[in-house]
Amino acid sequence: MSTKNQCEMCAHYIYDDEYEEYICNMSLDEDELVSFYQKRTSCPYFKFYDEYKMVQKQN
Repeated sequence: MSTKNQCEMCAHYIYDDEYEEYICNMSLDEDELVSFYQKRTSCPYFKFYDEYKMVQKQN
């Protein structure tokens, strides 16, 4: 799975109205961000976003 696809399924990937684009909501320092994009490894902060699970909790 590519990094982009992984981000699109992550709970930390949110839409920022100020920049008008999707961004990672995690506080990554510059070194972590560069390392992540260069190595294309799995993100240690990845959390699968399951909207159905959230709806189940509301019921």
